[in-house]
Amino acid sequence: MPVFLLSDEIVFPSPLFAGENGLLAIGGDLSMERLLLAYRMGIFPWYSENEPILWWSPDPRLVLFPSRIHISRNLRRVLKKRMFQITMDSDFRGVITSCSRIRLEKGQETWIDRKMIEAYCALHEAGYAHSVEIRKDGQLCGGLYGVSLGGCFFGESMFSRIGNASKIALACLVQYLTTKSFIMIDCQTTTRHLVRMGAQHVPRSLFLSLLQKAMDLPNITSKWEYDSEMNPERSI
Repeated sequence: MPVFLLSDEIVFPSPLFAGENGLLAIGGDLSMERLLLAYRMGIFPWYSENEPILWWSPDPRLVLFPSRIHISRNLRRVLKKRMFQITMDSDFRGVITSCSRIRLEKGQETWIDRKMIEAYCALHEAGYAHSVEIRKDGQLCGGLYGVSLGGCFFGESMFSRIGNASKIALACLVQYLTTKSFIMIDCQTTTRHLVRMGAQHVPRSLFLSLLQKAMDLPNITSKWEYDSEMNPERSI
């Protein structure tokens, strides 16, 4: 399949034209209008710093259905102890910056460069991107962020500076999304961490069909708030 070169016009080719590795297009920008269109079509940006923007729609697609999350016995014990403070949308910039920084500290490449951080902070200010923060003794030690449209949460990245922090963030996100009748979390790329917690591969055709249904649901663009009275170890 050819890789499409994007122009200044805010359009994308059908994700069905993506190559075997999932790469669909190159170029364009990270404007809010383009990013929102991409997510609605099942396309996301992922590239290395100093590279042109690359747009992807892999087949199969890793998704997590909220009702199928797997919470291990050990994680339930950790949740029951309530060792962490859990919030949503209280420090989006801190979470996305930490997701970038921790990869660099480990000597890994990151696609979360300065332009990406500013683009997603703009999405957050507009009510389309949200974060979960995990703190211990007041210090941010884990979390995740992503984009929310209709009944789909597009997970972008997560981080941990202490054991289980990102797992707790995901568990609490799923708990919140369940109360809002979300259809799925788009995990985008495969990691053992996500698979162990219940994420599964689905054909791109099924993903796009589910995505279309999810886009029929209303956007929740108000600030997300986590109810500290909820018990994720029992309700998930």
